[in-house]
Amino acid sequence: MKKNLLKLLALSLFLCFATNAQESNKNKYPLKEDVTTIDGIIKAYYDVISGPAGAPRNWERDKSLHHPNALISVTGKDKDNKPFIMVQSLPDYHKSFGIPKTGFWEYEIKREIQEFGNIAHVWTTYETRQEQNGPVTERGINSIQLYHDGHRWWILSWMFDSERNDNPIPEKYQ
Repeated sequence: MKKNLLKLLALSLFLCFATNAQESNKNKYPLKEDVTTIDGIIKAYYDVISGPAGAPRNWERDKSLHHPNALISVTGKDKDNKPFIMVQSLPDYHKSFGIPKTGFWEYEIKREIQEFGNIAHVWTTYETRQEQNGPVTERGINSIQLYHDGHRWWILSWMFDSERNDNPIPEKYQ
């Protein structure tokens, strides 16, 4: 009887560890649905950046979307109305984004894809809101370059520019 009890206890412990290992693997990135299609990676790209004020973003998921050598470029005009560009690595971008003091939700409103072989370019118009269903606070266009390695899509780089009075989004991209 004691021998059966020990076997039962050992089996119970094994099942607990196996269940915990399976549960933790469910939370590993990349998620298959994030990287197997262009639609999936673009949906995840927008999802990862969006969230309420004071909430850290899921940078682990974001890292799983980006190639390790990905570059992020932010463009616009400075206070003197001169064009600028700031090129960053993904970790530097995460640091500069920080934890937002206001809510930030970014939604895609139109997309154009050009694809050839294992590369794709996604031209995606966005709008942002400070509340999930609040009024639009900003709009712009993201230019995203993707690479398919035979198994999955990777974001190699992206850059964006925001709509301004002197830079309205053309009708064809709305």
